[in-house]
Amino acid sequence: MLLDPAQLRVLGSLIEKEITTPDLYPLSLNALVNACNQRSSRDPVLELTEGEVREALHTLEEHNLVTMLQDARVPKFEHRARTVLNLRRDETAVICLLMLRGPQTPGELRARSERLYAFDEIASVQSTLERLASRPPREDGGPDATSTGPLVALLPRPPGARESRYMHLLGGASQETGSAAALPAENAAQSDRVARLEAELAIMAEALTALDARIRDLETNR
Repeated sequence: MLLDPAQLRVLGSLIEKEITTPDLYPLSLNALVNACNQRSSRDPVLELTEGEVREALHTLEEHNLVTMLQDARVPKFEHRARTVLNLRRDETAVICLLMLRGPQTPGELRARSERLYAFDEIASVQSTLERLASRPPREDGGPDATSTGPLVALLPRPPGARESRYMHLLGGASQETGSAAALPAENAAQSDRVARLEAELAIMAEALTALDARIRDLETNR
């Protein structure tokens, strides 16, 4: 199961509002459209129509990720992501942020997660990401295979970047136009080690060059 951008935005918005505004949850269709299209805490900002949100809800209901509740006045919607995807509270917060704001570093996730889940430190976010990235797939390959299996992956670190970013896998292996494919956790870690070693070698090379220049100046001034 791969979700399109509208479906991801609808599901992410439902998860967010359940945690941050429980008194207003479940959401009516109108409230859900507003949540999907809000300007804050969204990247990219979307302009989904009521019809597009309704269509996304229909697909999510087919995947058992959303349920419609009929109250006295209007139908309302709630998500079932934690049950279907077998998520803990910290994992739910991370997946929600990745759905609503795209690939992010562990530091960005910690800074933006305060209303969803209070991580004590970046190491806690890293641990959650690694747990989500290393979940084994279902052995039977059944139709609800998304309930297990890796849900996030580490992206290759762009040149000059200090940290690598993680992306969720509910929308496919590569969600950014022109981005490289996500790396397996082991390969990504090795890539980070190589990048650090290359940076250290570059610093050593600069130091040797400066030392050589100083020695030449001393010899010239004798």
